[in-house]
Amino acid sequence: MVAEQEKLTLHNESRQGEAFAGSTTDNQLFTKKFYIESYGCAMNFSDSEIVASILNEHGFGSTKIVEEANLILLNTCSIREKAEATIRKRLTEFKKIKKANPGTVVGVLGCMAERLKASLLEQEKLVDLVVGPDAYRTLPALIEETNGGHKAVNVLLSREETYADISPVRLNSNGINAFVSIMRGCNNMCSFCVVPFTRGRERSRDNVSIVQECQQLFNDGYREVTLLGQNVDSYYYTHPTTNQSVNFAQLLEQVAQIAPGLRVRFSTSHPKDITDDVLFTMRKYNNICKYIHLPVQSGSTRVLQLMNRTYTREWYMKKVERIYEIMPECSISADIIAGFCTETEEDHADTLSIMQSSRYDYSYMFYYSERPGTLAAKRYTDDVPLETKKRRLAEIIEVQNKLSQESNKRDIGKIFEVLIEGDSKRSSEQWAGRTSQNKVMVFDKANFTASKGSYVLVKAINYTQGTIMGEMVEVLNY
Repeated sequence: MVAEQEKLTLHNESRQGEAFAGSTTDNQLFTKKFYIESYGCAMNFSDSEIVASILNEHGFGSTKIVEEANLILLNTCSIREKAEATIRKRLTEFKKIKKANPGTVVGVLGCMAERLKASLLEQEKLVDLVVGPDAYRTLPALIEETNGGHKAVNVLLSREETYADISPVRLNSNGINAFVSIMRGCNNMCSFCVVPFTRGRERSRDNVSIVQECQQLFNDGYREVTLLGQNVDSYYYTHPTTNQSVNFAQLLEQVAQIAPGLRVRFSTSHPKDITDDVLFTMRKYNNICKYIHLPVQSGSTRVLQLMNRTYTREWYMKKVERIYEIMPECSISADIIAGFCTETEEDHADTLSIMQSSRYDYSYMFYYSERPGTLAAKRYTDDVPLETKKRRLAEIIEVQNKLSQESNKRDIGKIFEVLIEGDSKRSSEQWAGRTSQNKVMVFDKANFTASKGSYVLVKAINYTQGTIMGEMVEVLNY
């Protein structure tokens, strides 16, 4: 299934949504206003919070009304063709706003900025400003450059930038969950992926600043942090003077030790890098969520080799077995691509079977979209017909729907610790929250005194494909 809490769309679309600027800062202190929308992965949403902090420091306050903004920004995703089409449409709408308000500056941030800078600036003339993921510190100076109708661009990649010293402004926050970026970039060079070209090489943020940020979030009332990176398991920081090193398992433990009442999640894991040390650390601490996003992409060894995933079907299956061996209660989700170059019906059948053997609780499922500049675009022909891609994707979704139903059915009668995130979407008489396994639970408020941010024990009594209905049995004190 598609995770409801992320409002993920199917077919040829990236994980996308909108995060509108909205900080707790008093806007009366600012003379200029900015409006920002974020699309794509969690890292983009986290980056928008860094951008908001930089803009606050340079006299810009946030607004949720695009027409009143002096500065309009789109933080973009380039992972799927449909995502780029959606962003282009949005920029066309902003162009009309700019025509009515000539002094307004429109800019593009993120992955699409790096890939399509020339087109967006000169050919389509949709924007005034293009800034890549490693150049957000230069944003105030670039805004100044746009005075008088000039264009400004900085998409240079960095080997050092981690924004470790910037305290993010939490955009549109529920006050309970927060993203914390621990590293940037990716070294894996999967043949279908643009990330190494748009975000550069891996570099890890120092562990002290990460722990301090998580501690401050807890002090401010947040009760869950998600440690973010393109490949968190390859996190590795060496102190420049002491030469002491910290790997991901050690960082995970340091964050977990802040407080028992601070939940810790992480995303995303590359199967080749998640170690037993990480798994044993997860098992050791109750507040480290028993959930791993472990992208498989394909169940065929032949296709995995073409994708440059560096593991085989059999190796991946053994890794999943190891996770369940160490943590039987762990939930696993995956990314799956249908119709990659040269994929046969046998390859497709291998994908369906690896889903069943892995027992994914949910998946992010797409059909293959060739991205210009990637290794796949240079080396292979996108030769699987569109109708075949759509049919295979539909079959993948059907299998995942059954797996999700079966997973939720197994939970009936069990008691789960749930962090309340707010009211249920359907009724203010019910709470909604997530289990350690990242499943959404909805339950009545009656009979217990609890609030947003409380930990409660909830017994699962019914389910749908995407939600478990429960009955609150106890309020916990952390």
